[in-house]
Amino acid sequence: MSLAALQEIERNCVVLSYTRFPVEFVRGEGPHLWDVEGREYLDFLSGVAVMNVGHCHPRVVAAVREQVGRLMHVSNLFYTEPAMRLAERLSRTGLGGKVYFCNSGTEANEAAIKLARKARPGGEIVSVHRAFHGRTYGALSATHQEAKQAPFAPLVPGFRAVAPEPESLAAAITADTAAVLLEPIQGETGVNVLSDELLRAARAACDEHGAALIFDEVQCGMGRTGSLWAYQQTGVTPDALTTAKALGGGLPIGALLTGPGLADVFAPGDHGSTFAGGPTVAAAALAALDIIDDPQLLTRVRDLGARLAAGLEELPHVLTVRGRGLVLACDLDISAPDVVRRALLEQRLVLNATGPTTVRFLPPLIIDERHVDQALERLGAVLGG
Repeated sequence: MSLAALQEIERNCVVLSYTRFPVEFVRGEGPHLWDVEGREYLDFLSGVAVMNVGHCHPRVVAAVREQVGRLMHVSNLFYTEPAMRLAERLSRTGLGGKVYFCNSGTEANEAAIKLARKARPGGEIVSVHRAFHGRTYGALSATHQEAKQAPFAPLVPGFRAVAPEPESLAAAITADTAAVLLEPIQGETGVNVLSDELLRAARAACDEHGAALIFDEVQCGMGRTGSLWAYQQTGVTPDALTTAKALGGGLPIGALLTGPGLADVFAPGDHGSTFAGGPTVAAAALAALDIIDDPQLLTRVRDLGARLAAGLEELPHVLTVRGRGLVLACDLDISAPDVVRRALLEQRLVLNATGPTTVRFLPPLIIDERHVDQALERLGAVLGG
């Protein structure tokens, strides 16, 4: 089917909630994608931080094929070994508490909000400006972005957003606060790294007032910063964290990980999901964790991130570079959407723009130095041309 035919179907049959580039991808392997014409692309977006293990990693594919051939789905009224093994592993490598499975990052944040509200009924949820926690009503209410919130008002009451500054955040946390919800690195709004000072202030204020500190690691977790979880580089441990995106190695799964203090807040019937933690996605997640939770790979993520950041700083039109590990962004003095489009169509480099002048880089974690250098060369051709 031609691209024009696909676009016609979209116009007639698909709710237009996405703006798509005029490219149809048909195959992926490692850090590469191929379009319907057989042209190869270097993917430095990873399906928006989903393909941390690269496209079609053979260990993930093998795990999924084996599981699909035996059992694809049963309800959560029964046990399956992949789900229990995954919960055990996430508890051990996460915060030492318990795990609730869901299907996406937004759902993980909804579960976290409900958990906090049950632990402190009626309590306020505090977040910070520039955050992005999802598009369903609870998660959207914690996402302080007027353009995303205004068309869907009224939102859920009991949410408050403040400036991402230690003093402002500490002052907002009171005895009436149920939880503080923070992304250690705000990915969707341009890779803004929250300072360790701010995270420490949040931890201290939550401890003082008995509120829960929840980290949204949907994008910055799963090895993206060079440690399995982003919080491990901050010196601040949350009471719960949310994960999704890369957890399933390309399949949709999310999870809420609690520490011991919140492990037993939910009771049967408090929350649930039909597909959550199914055996197929759990098998994929176990394989993805085997690949990512590797000290050598995580060290390379930090090293390659430094190499990419240093290279970006040398390119024309680049004003600033920020991020940690392999979640990076650069601000330009020209249009970022135009640069991203040209990089895709002229240089076969997949990136995305998070704003009018900001380009984001989220390559698979399995890349090597030559992929970093190729990306810099291709982006340099666009910026210098």
